Amino acid sequence: MATKSSTESKDEGADTSNSPFIWAAEKPTGASLEKLCIDEILQKYCGEFGRWQLRHFVLTSLAWALEAFHTMVMIFADREPEWRCLDGAAGWECDPSAKSVCRFEPGSWEWMGDSTVVEWGLFCADKFKVGLVQAVFFGGCMIGAGTFGHLSDSVLGRKGSLTVVCALNTIFGTLTAFSPSYSFYIFFRFLTGCSTGGVGLCAFVLATEPVGPRSRGTTGMCTFYFFSSGIAMLSVIAYIFPTWRKLYIASSIPSLLFLLFVLPFISESPRWYLIRGRKSEAMKVITAMATTNGSHIPKGVRLILDHQSPQLPQLPPPPLSSLSCNSIQEQVLAEVNSLSESQNQEKLVSDSILLGSPKGSTCHAAVAGSLVDVIRSPMTRSRLILAVVINFLCSVVYYGLSLNVVNLETNLYLTVILNAVAEMPAFMITAIFLDRWGRKPLTIATLWFSGVFCFAGSLVRNVGVWKGVRMICGILGIFGMAGTYNLLFIYTAELFPTVVRNAALGCATQAAQMGAILAPLVVVIGGSFPFMIFALCGLGGGFFAFYLPETLNQPLYDTLTGMEATENSVTSSIV
Repeated sequence: MATKSSTESKDEGADTSNSPFIWAAEKPTGASLEKLCIDEILQKYCGEFGRWQLRHFVLTSLAWALEAFHTMVMIFADREPEWRCLDGAAGWECDPSAKSVCRFEPGSWEWMGDSTVVEWGLFCADKFKVGLVQAVFFGGCMIGAGTFGHLSDSVLGRKGSLTVVCALNTIFGTLTAFSPSYSFYIFFRFLTGCSTGGVGLCAFVLATEPVGPRSRGTTGMCTFYFFSSGIAMLSVIAYIFPTWRKLYIASSIPSLLFLLFVLPFISESPRWYLIRGRKSEAMKVITAMATTNGSHIPKGVRLILDHQSPQLPQLPPPPLSSLSCNSIQEQVLAEVNSLSESQNQEKLVSDSILLGSPKGSTCHAAVAGSLVDVIRSPMTRSRLILAVVINFLCSVVYYGLSLNVVNLETNLYLTVILNAVAEMPAFMITAIFLDRWGRKPLTIATLWFSGVFCFAGSLVRNVGVWKGVRMICGILGIFGMAGTYNLLFIYTAELFPTVVRNAALGCATQAAQMGAILAPLVVVIGGSFPFMIFALCGLGGGFFAFYLPETLNQPLYDTLTGMEATENSVTSSIV
């Protein structure tokens, strides 16, 4: 019997095509395997922003209009309508030129519209209850952002979380219309806030994750046109339905329509599939994307997580529970090939149960992550703290200046439309320079732009012609901060890997909601003080942004391990 040469034996040992420990679907077919991350496969085969991404982006971003409906409906539902003095003796002591009805006797005047203020007498001594409703709503948004940020990264996924929040918005928004008392009203607004807090962040991440690195920034900025358009559309709806109960029903129905007729045509994020160990479903979405964009994925292409990329330095193997099934298989086979023949037999026997299991049976491990993992890592911990602080400061300025603009003595419906339209040039200009200047310089520039004009507004007295100067300072301040507020969504999403992206973005959104709660308290003070506070917040936010890393043209990482390894290797090469 002829003996095999050492070279032949080695080649045979390296041939794993007939190995019983490799799933049939993954056996080599003669073509060499090409292992690519999602960003790489988008750039090489699918296209970074083709027809598939355009359709997916538009359908998903429609959810931003729904968030605008549920958030800004309070402007019309909780407004204080005009009033008039009664004719005859009843209105004898009523002064029609007065700015308030608080000093008039009840029965000498009457309201000329419908709102919650009229329904439950939320004026004069009880006027604070209107602000309380707003604060409670944003408090619910803060809770919802954290809750659904975590759920969208874990069990529900991006699409699943968006489905849940749209369903809850439909229910809670409609129940608000039937509130029998102020207590029920504020309770249902809190519940609506809890669900609304998850709409924007889930829609943003779901819309931008399938987009390639070079188009992701501009695409992300365009999502906020839908929010501003939603505010303008809400003004038209409020004009058609002037009573507050009908308005709440009319603003909730679009959430139901989105749930029934739009969500079924939206795909789950392939990145979420990948980190959950569901490679076949991730590859199915990627394949459909390539086909729609007029391309195809070769049979030898294999989808991997970023920490498995051959371009990265050798990494210690992640914990078993944090790996996908294919990753576990690769790790064990690598260990087997590195052992001697006698050791191989023992290793194969001990791992045969793990590797021999058919696909989809006993091996369902997935990459998981939470805010705890973000805090444990020094790199992501510092990023999270900075993102939270900057989002909080930006929100105080954005919502504070928005309230000051609404105080203009003009038609309410027209004012809201103009405010929404005024933000759009900021989105466009930011999108133009986003991929030229980078995220970090643009964030600093827009924060300081807003801060400088707010500081100028604090130096101007609100008398005579200087009223117009202060108004212009406020408009320019909100112009700069609108660009910053929306840019921070893109920047924050790119600072963290897929496994914790929505959790981190949800945490930053919670900070923004807290700023939204505090903004009205600053505005109530009046005078030059609010402008001074807004200036300090804008200038301080720009200072903190100096410590954030640039993310322009950087990959959208999948795991904490892959991000840390790449960032550390880049730092080492620079040093």
